Amino acid sequence: MPGLPGWALEALSILTQLFILAVGLGVLVVIVFYLRDVTQQKDAVRRNYPVFGRFRGLFTTLGEFFRQYFFAMDREELPFNRAERDWVYRASKGKGGTIPFGSTKPLDKTGTAIFVNCPFPLLDDDAAATQPLRIGPHCRHPYDAPSFFNVSGMSYGALSKPAVRALSIGAGQAGIWMNTGEGGLSPMHLEGGGDIVFQIGTAKYGVRDADGHLCDDRLREIAAHKQVRMFELKLSQGAKPGKGGILPASKVNREIAKIRGIPVGQASISPNRHPEIGDVDSLLDMIAHIREVTGKPVGFKAALGAYGWLDELCRAILERGPESAPDFFTLDSGDGGTGASPMALMDNVGLPIRESLPIAVEIIGKHGLRERMRIVASGKLVIPGSVAWALAAGADFIQCGRGFMFSIGCIQALKCHQNTCPTGVTTHKKHLQRGLVVKEKSAMVAQYARTIHEHVELIAHSCGVAEPRQLRRKHVRIVQENGRSIPMDHLDFLPRDELADSHFPDAS
Repeated sequence: MPGLPGWALEALSILTQLFILAVGLGVLVVIVFYLRDVTQQKDAVRRNYPVFGRFRGLFTTLGEFFRQYFFAMDREELPFNRAERDWVYRASKGKGGTIPFGSTKPLDKTGTAIFVNCPFPLLDDDAAATQPLRIGPHCRHPYDAPSFFNVSGMSYGALSKPAVRALSIGAGQAGIWMNTGEGGLSPMHLEGGGDIVFQIGTAKYGVRDADGHLCDDRLREIAAHKQVRMFELKLSQGAKPGKGGILPASKVNREIAKIRGIPVGQASISPNRHPEIGDVDSLLDMIAHIREVTGKPVGFKAALGAYGWLDELCRAILERGPESAPDFFTLDSGDGGTGASPMALMDNVGLPIRESLPIAVEIIGKHGLRERMRIVASGKLVIPGSVAWALAAGADFIQCGRGFMFSIGCIQALKCHQNTCPTGVTTHKKHLQRGLVVKEKSAMVAQYARTIHEHVELIAHSCGVAEPRQLRRKHVRIVQENGRSIPMDHLDFLPRDELADSHFPDAS
């Protein structure tokens, strides 16, 4: 070009050559993709629309991202909507969970719980501190549990090392218990110095012998830790009732394998139930055995579907004597969370906590065992209204998993089972774990727990009672299909003719 200096002409020539090279490489890539697409036989869209058909998969993947951040309204998403997640994030940062202008929650939706405020609410100065509640009065080492809100079972393996450390330290700071999940007791669980509930899953991880059976010597070793205050026998989980735990092979490293007592690098699939527990009598026998060996309170965890067996359990307890009762019953919701579950179970099996908790409370209560067998509610109880509802419905304690995951940075990316969690919560890849700073996140765990306590107490005081465990069903109204609400204690959760039909179905 006339007028341009030599160096400019040379630069222009180089740029032109680079452009031609880039175009040529682009054309070559398109040809390669075209040939691969038209010859492959697995994807019909790519075979019929080579190259362009690849964008379908890309847009499907990106759609999840755009829905979460741009298109979904605050109350639309599942399993947790933006309003719920944002409340936990604010609470974890000590911002109090306060919002402006007005509620975005549709208060006329069927099933919505509305608390009945008192015209003369309790003065804050007259409020009572929540007292510890004893679990396992017949044990050698009963547990006076200080908090009604605690960390639910999440295994080391399903969660990363820094995630377990942050939860442990935060739980210790907040004075709440932490459930190990079925993956065994790790040093990280003990690091925070707080109370521990050791969960025994169907594979007996951490307390199994070489053949996978329950080992009394290992039970005694676990019970020797003063921090281990209770044992929870897991029968089923709300997100996958009838299916054992699933830990992908990519997550089974040397340390996790040692803690669980399983081979390195092999997928860890638990049995779908305890082989030695097939009825209520064998359940009570197992609970009695663990309690005798450990000297500590023992309960069980299950999701309700059929519930006649719970009536059978209570009758068997009364025949043996109240001291034979499980010290607690952890009731998991059919919409509970997990790291990995078949969609067929997650979407279709198990009653949600909103229905199952009142049923369980009524069955146990009608047999006079409410004071003997404490009820722990679990499943999507992450914000104050849900926690307060569970206490009013009859729960003694609440266990929460995903709320505490949010407090340490979970963004609901739905990558838990792929070992690619972008926040380091559920991955064992070191470069991704780097984002989870234990010192910062543990403080947020403690702050989240304290804020839940504070805001549930706000609800209790508004209803005119001194502390949250004084909430009753009469303090809650439930919105019906016609848009009007009725008192929760007027609802018939357990019709008389249902109980006889809710036993195990005839296997024959």
